[in-house]
Amino acid sequence: MTGIIRTSWHNAEVLSNQRWTERLLTLRIKTEPLPFIAGQFVTLRLPITTDGNTELVAKSYSLINAPEEAVLEVFYNIVPNGKLSNALAGLQAGDSLEISQPAKGFFVLDEIPKVPNLWMIATGTGLGPYLSILKTAQPWERFQKIVLVHGVPLVNELAYPDLIQGLLAEHPQQFHFISCVTREANPEGLEGRITTNLESGALEQAAGTHISAEDTHVMLCGNHNMLNDMKELLAKRGMQRHLRHKPGHITTEQYF
Repeated sequence: MTGIIRTSWHNAEVLSNQRWTERLLTLRIKTEPLPFIAGQFVTLRLPITTDGNTELVAKSYSLINAPEEAVLEVFYNIVPNGKLSNALAGLQAGDSLEISQPAKGFFVLDEIPKVPNLWMIATGTGLGPYLSILKTAQPWERFQKIVLVHGVPLVNELAYPDLIQGLLAEHPQQFHFISCVTREANPEGLEGRITTNLESGALEQAAGTHISAEDTHVMLCGNHNMLNDMKELLAKRGMQRHLRHKPGHITTEQYF
């Protein structure tokens, strides 16, 4: 049968496993050239032995690096009792794992309709695909205003601050970054959930631009609660999910 893209597995070497917090890490790995579009994901796989039984455990993760960067990066969190995430956290430089090819997913700018303003809203490790996209030239050439929103429980979970500050310095009129922290004070941003700050008007005030069905596309990446609540709030503004056969205003990627 034609048209079926089969997954192949390739060996990869761990270069580093940076720990941001007790539960948030960035895995940097090297493998043979891996073509992908910024925003896509790959699957990582490891053999894991439990009670004497070994099984191959796999999970999908978005890539954070730009497509032209040789080193692959994955931003991940340790899930309680999660077999793969705990195994990944134990990897050290020189260790090996498997990575799938080709990369997959439609959470890419090629799927976004033409509008002047783009909002990229994330919780937790949902930040990852946005960083890959923002490292490329495409968003800066396409959009007049780009707003990146990152919601986390604690300030120290606001990962990649140097990269984000670099983007702000490079695109001061075009790019805005807003952090939302739910469990403690946030001197550099907003406090409370992203949805709460949208309802109160604080989110748009901080961005200096509004979310409107007429001129805005919203990308949502993170936990299902945020996605569901944001879609409900945006629906009140006449904004609906974007589909290829039915253009809309919202593109989503759910992180479990």
